[in-house]
Amino acid sequence: MKVLAARRAALPALLLPFIALPDAAAADEQTLIVTASPQPVSELDTPAAISVVDGDDMRRATPRVNLSESLGAVPGLQVQNRQNYAQDLQLSIRGFGSRSTFGVRGIRLYVDGIPATMPDGQGQTSNIDINSIESVDVLRGPFSALYGNASGGVMNITTETGREPATIEASSYYGSYGSWRYGLKATGAVGDGSHAGDVNYAVSASRFATQGYRDHSSARKNLANAKLGVRIDDVSTLTLLFNSVDIKANDPGGLSWDEWRSDPQQSPRGDQYSTRKDITQTQAGVRYERQLSERDDLNVMMYAGERQTTQYQSIPRGPQLNPASAGGVIDLARYYQGIDTRWTHRGELLVPVSITTGLDYENMSEQRKGYQNFVMNNGVPDYGQTGALRRDERNLMWNLDPYLQSQWQLTDKLTLDAGVRYSSVWFDSNDHYIAPGNGDDSGDASYRKWLPVSSLKYALTDAWNLYASAGCGFETPTINELSYRPDNQSGLNVALQPATNETVEIGSKTRIGNGLLSAALFQTDTDNEIVVASSSGGRTSYKNAGKTRRQGAELSLDQQFAENWRLQAAWTWLDATYRSNVCDDASCNGNRIPGIARNMGYASLGYAPETGWYAGSDIRYMGDIMANDENTAAAPSWTVVGLNTGYKFDFGPWKMDLFGRIDNLFDRRYVGSVIVNEANGRYYEPAPGRNYGVGLSVAYAFM
Repeated sequence: MKVLAARRAALPALLLPFIALPDAAAADEQTLIVTASPQPVSELDTPAAISVVDGDDMRRATPRVNLSESLGAVPGLQVQNRQNYAQDLQLSIRGFGSRSTFGVRGIRLYVDGIPATMPDGQGQTSNIDINSIESVDVLRGPFSALYGNASGGVMNITTETGREPATIEASSYYGSYGSWRYGLKATGAVGDGSHAGDVNYAVSASRFATQGYRDHSSARKNLANAKLGVRIDDVSTLTLLFNSVDIKANDPGGLSWDEWRSDPQQSPRGDQYSTRKDITQTQAGVRYERQLSERDDLNVMMYAGERQTTQYQSIPRGPQLNPASAGGVIDLARYYQGIDTRWTHRGELLVPVSITTGLDYENMSEQRKGYQNFVMNNGVPDYGQTGALRRDERNLMWNLDPYLQSQWQLTDKLTLDAGVRYSSVWFDSNDHYIAPGNGDDSGDASYRKWLPVSSLKYALTDAWNLYASAGCGFETPTINELSYRPDNQSGLNVALQPATNETVEIGSKTRIGNGLLSAALFQTDTDNEIVVASSSGGRTSYKNAGKTRRQGAELSLDQQFAENWRLQAAWTWLDATYRSNVCDDASCNGNRIPGIARNMGYASLGYAPETGWYAGSDIRYMGDIMANDENTAAAPSWTVVGLNTGYKFDFGPWKMDLFGRIDNLFDRRYVGSVIVNEANGRYYEPAPGRNYGVGLSVAYAFM
């Protein structure tokens, strides 16, 4: 079992730098890396709230389908499975992203350095292949501001790099509700990566299918991920990246309180409207790394991709007859690309200093159409069919962000980090559907913001660090939020301004034997929080809510003891409230921001030797969550327990892992997630009762 005190993780360079690496002699002491290749990272030495989750831990006795299975030990991260593969996971960091009704909002996501978040701040997790993850790094706090738009936090996923010997692995999982997954992975290398011509590779593919816990919630997902690295010469390497995902999922929709209490598995509108979503996405990237000198590195990342989405919604015929309605079918094609170029210099200026400067460019074009979700059949609407065109627009967005980051080793114990990013985001929309009662909604908007950050770290001892940090962030409206004005007039919603925030944080990290104890206190004040203004006639508009405050505390412990035992625990207290006029009167001032639990807790205890029997148990607690701005509806708090056990066989080149698990052991009825401010009061997305699963993986290494 790994020694936690020496645990390291890799932060690839595509993540914007916020801690630079000083001279080589101090490399082992430092943390967040700015070079393009993965390098060692220490959670202890990072002057920010960061958690690193190992890929092997994520695959131990889990289905390997959703990130929500294995990120419970990360404080400040609220990740919930909607039991709805048409809408992705509900994910927020310190309350940012909680209002998103689909996809991921307010957080920057990266997979092998390629953003899974579009320039407007909307992201998704559907292309993340747990079967090939090397590590997941979750950054919370002020330093996330250096990642530009949607800076409530950062989640970076790094996939495995192939190594000798060549290995092939087949894995499978079978669970409740007709769920199953098959996966195949091959990794390997020619050479050790230090000589010209050395090559490494990692290829993974999987297929997942489920009938779903709820009615009308079946889904099918195909996923592939590949990485190929080549050592060009003594000073440069090239890495090729490829990812593809194909999803077909029914959408069970949300339930009202009475519907949830009477039958949480029902989907009253799913079959009636044949609600569903089809998604295909393919992307590729190339990363070039070159050592210019002993003190200088150049890193360039380029990528491009496309994403096609078709979604059928549960909107009745009546509202769609409104001339301003966009219909009940979304047909969306997105094409995106980008390049991030950076240079890092390590030297001395009175004290050891490292400087990184770079330029990040991203753009996306979008063809968005809307159709009625019915055709008339003998005077009766036949739902689930593509009807008349009701929306047709072409949207463009792009950003160009220069950034500068430096680290100063002021003394042996004191380190200063300071940086700034100038983020510029442009939107342009051309409306091609103009009809009586549905005017021209074309328009353009642009936003710019300086994003400074700084941090001081003081090493009390080799095993105990204190830090304080501060930074500014901002979050622009998405294209969807800009589309319609709340006054029902034509044109882009240009009155909608970005949400801006200022965050301060103090923290402590202490190594305790073979473990790490971390604590953080933070406060974030936001101006112009973006919330729903109105939702009617098939159109949802947005407005700025004024001021909000998020303040809280995070505590985590990751402790190894008695060689093969491991204890993990995390607690989050988050007080997130409106501080101004979000409900157009004084009634919501002081209310809790919906979608955010005030308290979250997690604890797990596991016995995990390298081979033989292993077992574990975890307990998760989620406080009550408000469902609307008025705080008149809420999802109750809940606590659930899970158990797992398995056996690892080792027969020379053959390795086998057979396991079983039980989730929600005591069959607790609870709401897994809420749809914030749902216009019809259907806020609740139920979680399954007691459920079971078994899995098997077999690997062969070509010695």
